[in-house]
Amino acid sequence: VRARRRPSAARFSRLPQLTTQDSTEVSCSSTTMQSTTAPAQAMSGVNISKRRKFVADGVFYAELNEFFQRELAEEGYSGVEVRVTPTVTDIIIRATHTQEVLGEQGRRIRELTSLITHRFRFPPDSVSLYAAKVQSRGLSAVAQCESLRYKLLNGLAVRRACYGVLRFIMESGAKGCEVVVSGKLRAARAKSMKFTDGFMIHSGQPAKDFIDSATRHVLLRQGVLGIKVKIMRASSSPNDPSGEKAGGKGLPDSVTIIEPKEEQPILAPSSQDYGAKAAQAQAYAQQQQAEQEGAPAEDGAAQQGEY
Repeated sequence: VRARRRPSAARFSRLPQLTTQDSTEVSCSSTTMQSTTAPAQAMSGVNISKRRKFVADGVFYAELNEFFQRELAEEGYSGVEVRVTPTVTDIIIRATHTQEVLGEQGRRIRELTSLITHRFRFPPDSVSLYAAKVQSRGLSAVAQCESLRYKLLNGLAVRRACYGVLRFIMESGAKGCEVVVSGKLRAARAKSMKFTDGFMIHSGQPAKDFIDSATRHVLLRQGVLGIKVKIMRASSSPNDPSGEKAGGKGLPDSVTIIEPKEEQPILAPSSQDYGAKAAQAQAYAQQQQAEQEGAPAEDGAAQQGEY
C-alpha cells in the first residue's frame, strides 16, 4: 500500500493568503447574512429588501410555531401571534391552560423568552412573551386535535374518542365539524375513518374565512396515525368564533327570514266614523276649487270699473 504523500508547503504558498482585514470583512458579512434571516435583526438597522423581509418573517413565524407546538402541546397550545414594533417584539401565545404556560411565578415564560432571544439573536430586553387564554376551546381546531391526540395516546378507542370530540365541538356552538383519522387503526391494513356532523363547506373564499383546520400525527406501537379536524365557525372573525358579536360577516348565500309581527288581540268591539273625515276633505276640496275659479272673475270686474 502506497503511503499518501503529504501536501508540500509550496502548494499552499501558491494560494492567496487571507489577511486580517479580509477576515474582518468576511466575519462582518457573515454576521450581516445571519442577521437578515431573522426579523429581530431587521429592526436593528439592517437594510433588506421587502421580499427578503417577508421571507424572513415567514420563516421566523414557522419556526416559532413549530417550537411552541412541541414545547407547549400538553398546555393546549392553539397558535401564536407576533406583533413587531420599532422597540419591542410582542409574542402572544394562545393556549387553553395559560397558568401552565406561565409556570410557577412566571419561571417558564422567562425561560421561553430567553430561548427565543438567544436563538434569533434579539437585542436584550426587546422580546416580550404573553399568554392569552383561548376564548372557546371547543371552537379551536388545534386544541381539539391535540385533545384527540392525547386520548389516542392513552389507549382510548378511536371511534369513542372521535365521537366525544365531535359532540363537544357541536355543543360549543359550531355550525359543523369533521374529524378524519387515517392509519392502521385496528387491523394490519391501513384505512381512513371520517366522522362528520352539522353543516360544512369545502370550496371558495368562505371556506378560508369560516373553516378552522388542524393536522397532527400520533406515534403508536402499530404505526403512525394521522388526525385532521375541521371546524366551521358561526362567524368569519377568528376573535368571535361563536358569532355572538356583530363584527363578523355571514355566508354570502345565507338568507335571513324576518318573522312577522304578532297582531294585538281585539279585546272589545270598536267603531270609527270615516264619513265625517271624508265630508271635511270634500268640503275643503270644493272651497279650494271655488277660490281658484273666483280669482279671474274678480280681476276682470276690477278692470271694467277702471274704464
